[in-house]
Amino acid sequence: MGFLLRREEVLNVEQLQSMLDDSPVRAAQAILIAAKEGVLDAQALLGQILLEGRGIARDEALALRWFRIAAQGGHSMARNMAGRCLEHGWGCAVDEAAAAREYRLAAEAGLDWGQYNYANLLATGRGVVRDQAQALALYRQAAEQGHAKSMNLVGRYLEDGQYCPRDLEGAIEWYRRSAEAGDFRGQFSYAAVLADRAQIDTALEWLRKALLGGNLKFLRVAHKALAVAIDPQVRAMAEAYQQRATSLS
Repeated sequence: MGFLLRREEVLNVEQLQSMLDDSPVRAAQAILIAAKEGVLDAQALLGQILLEGRGIARDEALALRWFRIAAQGGHSMARNMAGRCLEHGWGCAVDEAAAAREYRLAAEAGLDWGQYNYANLLATGRGVVRDQAQALALYRQAAEQGHAKSMNLVGRYLEDGQYCPRDLEGAIEWYRRSAEAGDFRGQFSYAAVLADRAQIDTALEWLRKALLGGNLKFLRVAHKALAVAIDPQVRAMAEAYQQRATSLS
């Protein structure tokens, strides 16, 4: 009796998302019912919990199936997630060309994550012809919507003068916005330009934030960069990054 669900509970996707924190098994049951009722958000959410194994047995192939069902109904994030599955081989063979098609459609629908992911493939030439100029244009579109990771990448293009005129002040502004939006790479990039301008105390604050949020790959790369920093206080942060990386490995 404890698992009986009211219809309004089944069809209220916001309520289903909040239920995942308190009662993931009950939420998964409700999400499945709503997905079968044809609720697009629930279909996309079902794909996500199947991918994560949250409240339901993990099944990457079934997750991809539900992402595709929602995508066919016009759900842009589900289309983006189908692309993620195809890019990484979650529940299917890796197919970067097919992933690029899904990302492109999500990007054309205006989804920031679709723009970011499609830009990543264009920038590296995976599944599509390499096109850095188009990649930058897509990163800009996503950044202008508030996508933190894209903000950092736009800053990098501007700082390096890659496929656009060099604009250091513009780069710093995008790094700042990315850092404040919570992207650890943006925080590190912003700290780096602040350190170059001798704003060491503020740079150290952002380095500490990046340290706490960064993943293992980032921490290892960042450690090497910090180890050769000119300022001794910045250089001393390399040890903290190494220790954090060791704790995550």
